[in-house]
Parts: sequence; C-alpha cells; structure tokens
Amino acid sequence: MRDERTGHTPDAALTELRRRLATELARARLSQTQLAAQARLGRTTVSEALSSRKPVPSAETVVAMARVLKLPEEELLELRRTAAEKAGTRATGGPGRPIGEWDPHALEVHPAGTVRPSLPGQRLLSGYVPREHDRVLAEAVREVRRGHSRMLFLVGGSSTGKTRACWEAVQPLAEQGWRLWHPVSPTRAQAALEDLHRVGPRTVVWLNEAQHYFGDRAVGERIAAGVHHLLASSERGPVLVLGTLWNDYFRQYTALPAPSADDPHSLVRSLLAGRAVSVPEAFDEHALAVATALAEGGDQMLADALTRAGADGRLTQDLAGGPALLERYRTASPAARALLQAAMDARRLGVGLYLPQAFLTDAAADYFHDADWNQLTHDWAEKAYTELAEQVHGKQAPLSRVSPRPHRRPPGGFTPADASSLRPAGLVYRLADYLEQHGRTTRRYLCPPASFWYAANTHLTHPGDLDNLTQAAEDRHRLQWAHHLRLRAADYGSSRALDHVVKAEEAAGNQEGAEALAWQAANHGHGHILGELIRSREVAGDRESAEALAQQAADHGNTHALLTLAHMREEAGDREGAEALVRQAADHGNTKALLILILWRANAGDREGAETLAQQAADHGNTNVLLTLAQLRKEAGDREGAEALAQQAADHDDIRAWLFLSRLRVEVGDLEGAEALAWQGLNHGNTLARYQLAHLAELRERAGDPWGAEALARRLADHGSPIAYAHLAEQRERAGDPEAAEALARQAADHGDIRGLAILADMREEAGDRKSAEILARQAADQGETTDPLSAVVVTEVFRSMWPYGLDPDGTPTPRWR
Repeated sequence: MRDERTGHTPDAALTELRRRLATELARARLSQTQLAAQARLGRTTVSEALSSRKPVPSAETVVAMARVLKLPEEELLELRRTAAEKAGTRATGGPGRPIGEWDPHALEVHPAGTVRPSLPGQRLLSGYVPREHDRVLAEAVREVRRGHSRMLFLVGGSSTGKTRACWEAVQPLAEQGWRLWHPVSPTRAQAALEDLHRVGPRTVVWLNEAQHYFGDRAVGERIAAGVHHLLASSERGPVLVLGTLWNDYFRQYTALPAPSADDPHSLVRSLLAGRAVSVPEAFDEHALAVATALAEGGDQMLADALTRAGADGRLTQDLAGGPALLERYRTASPAARALLQAAMDARRLGVGLYLPQAFLTDAAADYFHDADWNQLTHDWAEKAYTELAEQVHGKQAPLSRVSPRPHRRPPGGFTPADASSLRPAGLVYRLADYLEQHGRTTRRYLCPPASFWYAANTHLTHPGDLDNLTQAAEDRHRLQWAHHLRLRAADYGSSRALDHVVKAEEAAGNQEGAEALAWQAANHGHGHILGELIRSREVAGDRESAEALAQQAADHGNTHALLTLAHMREEAGDREGAEALVRQAADHGNTKALLILILWRANAGDREGAETLAQQAADHGNTNVLLTLAQLRKEAGDREGAEALAQQAADHDDIRAWLFLSRLRVEVGDLEGAEALAWQGLNHGNTLARYQLAHLAELRERAGDPWGAEALARRLADHGSPIAYAHLAEQRERAGDPEAAEALARQAADHGDIRGLAILADMREEAGDRKSAEILARQAADQGETTDPLSAVVVTEVFRSMWPYGLDPDGTPTPRWR
C-alpha cells in the first residue's frame, strides 16, 4: 500500500529514510561515532537507526541526525511515519494522545518547587531517584514492549512518589509512539466506563487515585470488569494499565467479606490480586545517597528537601507539600499569617520544635496591621488554628497540633527539680519544616515586635529556649527584654543564665545573693556554678569561705562541690585526700569523678586498669564513659575497638559520639563518611557539629573539590548556620582567587553571617587596596556584627570540647575540674 504523503510503501519508506541518512553521512565524511557525539545520541542509537535489521528509529533520533547532516527534517519525518505504520510503533487510535504530548502535572504529578504564574508550562520536578518499586515497574514496561498486556497498582501513603514513579516508568514507551489515556471527564468513573471498550493497542491506561474509579458504588465493579476484559483481549493488546491507591483503600478493596455480608468489591479484589506494589513512606539509605549525589550535582530542589527531611527520609512528601504550604502561607487570612510569622520568628531565633499555643496567640498581636486587628472577632485564634491545621499533600499542615513524646529516664537517674518546665504546658504546635526554612530565608533581617518578646517572657519555660531568646534580644539591642528573659531563664534552671546572674551579684559585692543563686543553681542540677563561686572566692584569697562553702555543699550531696574541694586538696599537695573525695563523688554517681579516676590511672601508665574501670562502669549502665574508653582504645592503636565503642555511645544517645566517629573518619581520609556522621550529630542536637561540617568544607577545598565545599557550605547555611561560607571565602582569597572569595563572602552575608565581609576587608587592606577595603568594612558595619564566628581557635576549642576530659598543650589527658 502506497502512502499518499511520501509516495512510498512502508518498506520502501524505511529503506529510503536510511539511504538518505547514510548517503549524507558519507558525504559529510563523518563516522557514526562522530555523528552520535554531534547529535548528542548514543553510538548504539545511531548504529541501529542506520541498520536494516533494527526497528524504525524514533522521531527524536531522526530529527537529531537530520540537523547535524543538514537534511530536511519534515521530509525525513514523513518517511519515518510511513514506515512506522507498518512496523507498529505508532499508536493505532482509541482514546488518549501520545505520551510525549502530556505534561506530567496534567497527570497529577505534584510540582516540586514554587509555582511561577509567569511560566505556566514549566515542569517543576526534581531529579528522580529510582527505588525498588521502580524495578518492578520497569519490568512491566519491558513486558508490554514484548507484546504482553500488564497492569500494576502502586500502593502507599499520600505523596510518597507513586504517580511520579508511573510517569518515569512510561517514558521508554513514548519513543515508540504509545498513547496515554487519563479518563477524567465528565467524572472519572463515567469516562472510564464509557471509553474502556475503545482502548486500542499500545495505550497506557492511567488510573491515578484509583479509588475514584473502583470506589464508585454504581459502576466500580463494571469498570473492574472492563479492565479485566481489556487485559485478557489479545487483539486489543498490548496495553499497560497503571494506577495508584492509598493503603486504606487497598485494604478496603481486598478485604474478604463476612460469610453473610455483601461483597461490593469482588471483581476489584480479583483484579488487584498479585498486581499491587508497595511504595515505602521514606527513602532508604541507598536512595538517600543517590539523592545526595544529585543534590551535589546541582539539583537545588533535592538539596533543599534533604536539609529539611533528610533525617527521616520523607523527601517525596516534602517536595510535594512544599509548594502547597507556601501557597497557603501567601493566601492565609491575616490571623493565620500572623501566627505563622510568629512561629517562623520563634524557630529561627532558637525556640524548640514545640511551640505553646498560648505563646503563639499572644505573640501574634503585633504582627497584625491595625485595620486587620480592629476587625478581629473574639474567636479569631480558634478559627486561625483550624485554618492552619488543614493538610496539604504529604499529610502536612502549615501549623499542626502535636503531642510531644514523654522523656523516658532510667530508674534512679537524676531528675532536675524543674523537669516539668522542659515540657510545654497546654496545647503545642509545630511549624511545617518547609515554612520554617522559608522563614529563615525571608525574615532573617527582621526583628520580632514587642508582642513576641512579651509572649516569650510570659509563656515560655524551657531554659534552652529562654537562653536562645536572651541572646537574640541582646543581638538586636532589645536589652530590657534580654534582661528579663535571662532572669526568667534563671528561674527555670538555665545554667547559662544562673552563671551570669551569680557572677553579676558577686561582682556587685552581694556575696549573700550570689550564694543564694548558686544554691538555686545546684538545686536545678547545676552544681558546677556553685563550684565556680567556690573557686572565685579561693582566687580572691578567701580560702576559708571557699572551703567552708565547698564542704557545706558536699554535706548536702552536691558532688560537683566535692570535685572542687578535691581539686583544692590536690593543688595543696594532698593527692591522697583529693583521691578520696573524687572516689566519694564517683560513689554518688558523679560521672565526671569516675572519668577523673580513669584518667589518673591512664596518666600513671595503668592503661589496663583504666580500661577495666571504664568497662565496669559501662557494664553497670554508665554509658557516659564509653567515649572515654573509646579514646583509650584509639590511643592504644585499636581503631576498630574505638569505633565500636563510640557507636555504642551513639546508640545510647550520647550526641558527642557522632563527632568522635566523624573525626575517626577524617583521620583515615573518608571525608564523605565524616560528613554523614557530622550531619547525624547535628540532626541529633549537637550544635557543635556545625563547626565540624565547616571544617570538612575547608578540607574539601584543600583537597581540590571547591564545588563540593560550596555544596556543603550551602547545606549548612540552609540549616541555619552559614559559618562555612566565610571560612571558604578566606581560603579562596589566600589561594589568589579574589572574585570567588568575594562571592562566597557575600553569600555568607546574605545568609546572616557578615564576618566574610570583614575578612575580605582585612585582606584587601593588607594587599594595599584601601578603597575596596573601606567599602567592604562599611558594608559589614552597616549590617551589624555576626553572631556565628568561626576561626581556627574556635575550631580547635570545639574539637577539644568534644571529649569528656581536657587536653594539656602536649595532648596529655587531664581532668576537667570545672
């Protein structure tokens, strides 16, 4: 049969297509390898396109080769279409349209970035990370390409990547001209029922959210019957039926009915049997590694998602829900927006994950415009919280009510006098991670209004939260609020605040007041502050008062005071008396005392005795000595034993262990492993890990990996700590790359750390570029002082503070008495 458009039969059309390509290839004096490189095709693809024993080449392959060989594209495509009719690589009709004409978002693949109205056709998708269910999908696609009809249903929770997986799976079929039919109008069930009989070969039937088809009480079973008939009909195949279902619906459709009950889903249950593939809620370790590699290769969407959700692996939920959360924030009512902004400010200034409702409600007052405030009703807060609790994709809500898990402590463990203050009273809420990151970026230069500081001073009780807000108020010159927040932090047992006010009272000559506050600190479990007071009196020459206070504290069971008194005895040359006091403190459960005894034995050359004592303590549940034992093993050359003990410490929630493990990895040159361990430390709450990560960024830079260094710096900045940018800026400046140094310094400033500008100013001054130095210094001064310094001295002190003992200048372990 001749084709009127080309004048060729299908066989002749394919022969003519290949003849013209081969002739022009010879005339251009190109090899197939050279043609493949210029056309950006695979060498095998070009070879098969020219081979008479291979199938009809795809339209994309023909166009790419025609452009390099300067042949008329439309004429070659007409020849290809004629050849494809006989070869069967072109869809033969029925509902739907070619896969290549579909936008994935029209098939309900969630966008993974901020929607831009000016670019409505833009595909907002991150890079794709294949997982185990993708292997099953790929096998189904291979089967239909061999001519066999197949059906698969992906079953999993909301926004776990089911629909995106289906979209990625059908892409190989697009090159063969397959169609895709997505029945949606007038309703999904009606569209499927009316047109299932028209589905032709080489069609993908797209049943996303399949409950809309099979769950229809009137026609669900008829649709299932129609799908079953389609799969069984050899003359209508091959076809590929793909669908998605939530777990609840899958259980509902596959549950066996009671003996005397109706069976409303018998055909659906039969259809789904053996054709369901589970999609996990979270990425496993391998998938996270692949996602990390894509992020480091430039995929900013995945990089952002990893900073927010990498710890629990729920990346797809984050990517799907993020844009919807941002849209909800932008379109929120004035009351809901005020609550979200108060929550954003609280999180970026150091308040914990769980935000008390009473705090948020009072804090929101000054975030309203006067006109909106005057229109509020008495139930504005209740309505706003209800609005913000509505979920978007991935089961995420802008501000969701949560129930913090109770702390489980071993019997007989120390319980602070103010332990109840560590748990927020009343209802508590959590801000969505995506909005928290958005707030850190967009609100980093804004100072919260007075209602925020008032609500914090009125409602917050966690000492750490109050400490962080005290510092934030001081940094923003809200000095009166800083003073009151510090006093409140002291009342709730903050070690930092109590230490500050005790020193202030002592400096003012109020010994009685200082002593009373020191006892208050001791009652909250901070006996070291009492020890500092004892030491300060000793240094001031009031030895009698110091020793009397230490003995009084010891008599009341304050073991920190026992250690202070032991130190005083040792300095006086009474080592025997000092050791007796240390043993007494250790017998009372003081871990530091036990460490001192272990270290004394180690320094005396009795390493075996030190290890025996440490192991006995660990065997009796004192896991705090595991790191000390690990360090002793390391110094003895037993790196494997040291790593195993440090891992035990990490398993017992010793957050210092992650940094110990990270340093071990650095010592053997495993920077990737060191980086992963440091991130685990940071995610477990060890804020010192940010310095380790900054140090690792510097090591990447020294190793000739500037892109990896910058990627790590960016992740650290997105996590709220931009310290690495300025450090990298200094390295680039020293390496003679001032442009890169300035770019990094400005990135540091954009993320809230302007120390990079000050560093550059100093270096330009040293280089004689006074004008440039003055400009940079002025910019640094205009933006204020940095709150996150990093220097070699700081890094050294951070590394030292990781260990449960101090280090003399020569590296000898010594007791930390303070």
